[in-house]
Amino acid sequence: QVQLVESGGGLVQSGGSLRLSCAASGNTISNYAMGWFRQAPGKEREVAAAVSWSGATTYYADSVKGRFTISKDNAKKTVYLQMNSLKPEDTAVYSCAATYSRNSDYAPVRGYNYWGQGTQVTVSS
Repeated sequence: QVQLVESGGGLVQSGGSLRLSCAASGNTISNYAMGWFRQAPGKEREVAAAVSWSGATTYYADSVKGRFTISKDNAKKTVYLQMNSLKPEDTAVYSCAATYSRNSDYAPVRGYNYWGQGTQVTVSS
């Protein structure tokens, strides 16, 4: 079992930055791929970024590519999402997720088993 708790959300002006953290408890996340998902009001949840359990492979949605960076610290059991050049359309609840993976270099965009409660990110124009 893996429990996930997000932090770092808040209100920021357009063009600003935030860093989200996702701390895991329970099992080690060394063999878990991790993802950051977001859901804006009235929209479906979408993947923003994902990282393989080795940290070597990452995936980014086109809408965040070049602005967001996902990273994983297995020793600290924490995953980060650095968000730069934020736009009002980035406003959403951001949730981290984990899934066990046998492939050290696979960054999945679906099929996650464990989810955090989410943290609100609001970008004002």
